[in-house]
Amino acid sequence: MAEAPIPGTHIFDGAAARKGYALNKMCYSFNDARNREAFKADEDAYCARYGLNAEQKRAVKNRNVLELIAAGGNVYYLAKFAGIFGLGVQDLGAQQTNMTVKEFKDRLQSYGRYSEPVTRKELPHG
Repeated sequence: MAEAPIPGTHIFDGAAARKGYALNKMCYSFNDARNREAFKADEDAYCARYGLNAEQKRAVKNRNVLELIAAGGNVYYLAKFAGIFGLGVQDLGAQQTNMTVKEFKDRLQSYGRYSEPVTRKELPHG
Protein backbone atom coordinates (compact mmCIF):
# COMPACT_ATOMS: atom_id res chain seq x y z
CA MET A 1 0.00 0.00 0.00
CA ALA A 2 1.05 3.56 -0.62
CA GLU A 3 1.98 5.67 2.38
CA ALA A 4 -1.12 7.29 3.85
CA PRO A 5 -1.15 11.09 3.62
CA ILE A 6 -3.21 11.40 6.81
CA PRO A 7 -2.42 9.19 9.83
CA GLY A 8 -4.98 6.42 10.16
CA THR A 9 -6.17 6.57 6.55
CA HIS A 10 -5.88 3.72 4.08
CA ILE A 11 -5.26 4.41 0.41
CA PHE A 12 -7.16 2.06 -1.88
CA ASP A 13 -4.48 1.38 -4.45
CA GLY A 14 -3.51 -1.68 -6.47
CA ALA A 15 -2.05 -3.46 -3.45
CA ALA A 16 -5.21 -2.85 -1.42
CA ALA A 17 -7.35 -4.02 -4.35
CA ARG A 18 -5.39 -7.29 -4.53
CA LYS A 19 -5.49 -7.72 -0.76
CA GLY A 20 -9.24 -7.10 -0.60
CA TYR A 21 -10.29 -8.92 -3.76
CA ALA A 22 -12.06 -11.80 -1.98
CA LEU A 23 -13.74 -9.48 0.54
CA ASN A 24 -14.92 -7.05 -2.12
CA LYS A 25 -16.10 -9.87 -4.37
CA MET A 26 -18.13 -11.27 -1.48
CA CYS A 27 -19.62 -7.85 -0.72
CA TYR A 28 -20.51 -7.37 -4.39
CA SER A 29 -22.42 -10.65 -4.24
CA PHE A 30 -24.83 -9.00 -1.81
CA ASN A 31 -26.50 -7.26 -4.73
CA ASP A 32 -28.52 -10.48 -4.95
CA ALA A 33 -31.07 -11.00 -2.16
CA ARG A 34 -30.45 -14.76 -2.18
CA ASN A 35 -26.81 -14.15 -1.33
CA ARG A 36 -27.71 -11.80 1.51
CA GLU A 37 -29.96 -14.51 2.94
CA ALA A 38 -27.25 -17.16 2.52
CA PHE A 39 -24.78 -14.95 4.38
CA LYS A 40 -27.23 -14.35 7.23
CA ALA A 41 -27.94 -18.08 7.45
CA ASP A 42 -24.27 -19.09 7.81
CA GLU A 43 -21.68 -16.31 7.81
CA ASP A 44 -18.70 -18.61 8.31
CA ALA A 45 -19.63 -20.82 5.36
CA TYR A 46 -20.32 -17.78 3.18
CA CYS A 47 -16.96 -16.20 4.03
CA ALA A 48 -15.23 -19.52 3.33
CA ARG A 49 -17.00 -19.74 -0.03
CA TYR A 50 -15.22 -16.53 -1.07
CA GLY A 51 -11.87 -17.45 0.49
CA LEU A 52 -11.65 -14.64 3.03
CA ASN A 53 -8.48 -14.65 5.10
CA ALA A 54 -8.42 -14.56 8.92
CA GLU A 55 -8.12 -10.75 9.07
CA GLN A 56 -11.11 -10.32 6.76
CA LYS A 57 -13.22 -12.88 8.62
CA ARG A 58 -12.47 -11.15 11.93
CA ALA A 59 -13.41 -7.74 10.47
CA VAL A 60 -16.67 -9.17 9.12
CA LYS A 61 -17.53 -10.67 12.51
CA ASN A 62 -16.69 -7.38 14.25
CA ARG A 63 -18.81 -5.35 11.79
CA ASN A 64 -16.04 -2.77 11.94
CA VAL A 65 -15.63 -0.65 8.82
CA LEU A 66 -12.11 0.47 9.75
CA GLU A 67 -11.00 -3.14 10.10
CA LEU A 68 -12.72 -4.00 6.83
CA ILE A 69 -10.93 -1.15 5.04
CA ALA A 70 -7.59 -2.20 6.56
CA ALA A 71 -8.32 -5.72 5.28
CA GLY A 72 -8.59 -4.36 1.74
CA GLY A 73 -12.27 -3.47 1.66
CA ASN A 74 -13.49 -0.73 -0.65
CA VAL A 75 -16.18 1.45 0.91
CA TYR A 76 -18.44 1.12 -2.15
CA TYR A 77 -18.50 -2.67 -1.79
CA LEU A 78 -18.63 -2.45 2.00
CA ALA A 79 -21.84 -0.46 1.65
CA LYS A 80 -23.42 -3.65 0.25
CA PHE A 81 -22.29 -5.51 3.36
CA ALA A 82 -23.57 -2.76 5.66
CA GLY A 83 -26.92 -2.81 3.89
CA ILE A 84 -27.56 -6.32 5.17
CA PHE A 85 -27.75 -4.83 8.65
CA GLY A 86 -29.82 -1.80 7.63
CA LEU A 87 -26.82 0.53 7.60
CA GLY A 88 -26.04 3.12 4.95
CA VAL A 89 -22.96 5.00 3.82
CA GLN A 90 -23.52 7.66 6.48
CA ASP A 91 -23.41 4.95 9.14
CA LEU A 92 -20.06 3.87 7.70
CA GLY A 93 -18.81 7.46 7.67
CA ALA A 94 -19.83 7.90 11.29
CA GLN A 95 -17.95 4.76 12.26
CA GLN A 96 -14.87 5.90 10.34
CA THR A 97 -14.85 9.27 12.10
CA ASN A 98 -15.75 7.92 15.55
CA MET A 99 -18.97 9.95 15.62
CA THR A 100 -22.61 9.16 16.08
CA VAL A 101 -24.62 9.13 12.85
CA LYS A 102 -26.33 12.36 13.91
CA GLU A 103 -22.96 14.04 14.58
CA PHE A 104 -21.70 12.86 11.20
CA LYS A 105 -24.79 14.12 9.37
CA ASP A 106 -24.56 17.45 11.22
CA ARG A 107 -20.93 17.76 10.21
CA LEU A 108 -21.73 17.05 6.58
CA GLN A 109 -24.50 19.60 6.68
CA SER A 110 -22.15 22.20 8.18
CA TYR A 111 -19.86 21.64 5.18
CA GLY A 112 -22.75 22.23 2.80
CA ARG A 113 -23.01 18.63 1.61
CA TYR A 114 -26.80 18.79 1.91
CA SER A 115 -27.17 22.07 0.07
CA GLU A 116 -29.19 22.41 -3.10
CA PRO A 117 -27.50 20.95 -6.18
CA VAL A 118 -25.17 23.32 -7.99
CA THR A 119 -25.66 23.71 -11.72
CA ARG A 120 -22.72 23.72 -14.08
CA LYS A 121 -23.36 27.42 -14.84
CA GLU A 122 -22.91 28.28 -11.17
CA LEU A 123 -19.47 26.66 -10.98
CA PRO A 124 -16.36 28.82 -11.42
CA HIS A 125 -15.22 28.66 -15.06
CA GLY A 126 -18.50 26.78 -15.75
